[in-house]
Amino acid sequence: MISIDIVLLWLDLVGVFFFAVSGSLLAARKQFDIVGSVLLASIVSLGGGAIRDVVINAGPPVAFTNPVYLVPPLLAALLVYFLFSSVQRFTSLLTLFDAGGLALFCITGTLKALTAGMNPVAAILLGVTTAVGGGLLRDITANEIPTLFDARDIYALPAFVGAGLTTLLWHLGLFSGLTACLVAGIVFAFRVTAWRRSWYVPLAVRGWQRGGTGAGAISGARD
Repeated sequence: MISIDIVLLWLDLVGVFFFAVSGSLLAARKQFDIVGSVLLASIVSLGGGAIRDVVINAGPPVAFTNPVYLVPPLLAALLVYFLFSSVQRFTSLLTLFDAGGLALFCITGTLKALTAGMNPVAAILLGVTTAVGGGLLRDITANEIPTLFDARDIYALPAFVGAGLTTLLWHLGLFSGLTACLVAGIVFAFRVTAWRRSWYVPLAVRGWQRGGTGAGAISGARD
C-alpha cells in the first residue's frame, strides 16, 4: 500500500515540473536569459507551495529543506532552452503545462491542509491558493496581466473543483493515488476546455460586457 506521503511527494514534484515549464516558456517569450528562465520557473513552481507551508505553519517551506524540489525548475529551463526554437503554438503549450500544475497543486495543497488538521473549508481555500499562487507570482514578475484576473478566462474555478473533490474523497476515505489521478484529470480537462471554448464567469458588475465599445465594455483578444 503506497503511503499518502509518497503520493503527495510525487504529485508535488510533477506539479512543480509542469509549472516550471510554463514559467520557462513565458521567460522565452519575454526573451529572458537562461538565468531569468530558471528564476521564473522557480517562482511559479515553488511559490504556491511556499505560501501553503507558511500558512499551515509547517516550518521552512519544503522547497528550502528538500533539494529535490530544485531539480524540476532546472530541468524545465534546460528543456525549453534546447527545444523552444522548434516549439510551435507557444500559448497552447504554456496553457497545457500550467493546467497540469494547477490540477496537481490544488490536490497537494488541499491534502497538506487536511493532514495538518484544517477544517474542510480552510483546506479547500488553501488548495486553491497553492494552485493559483505560483501562476500569479509568475505573471506579475514577467509583467503580464495575471491569468487569475483575466476576465476572458477561467483559472481559479477548476482549482476549486479539484480542491472540493479532494476534500470530499478524503473525508469519505476514498482518496488514493488512483482517485488523485482522476481528480487531476477532471481539473486539467476543465481548465483546458474553458480556455479553448472561451468560457468565463460573470463580471464583477452586472451589465458590463466583454468586448465591443463603451464605458461598460472590456476589450481584448486571446493570444
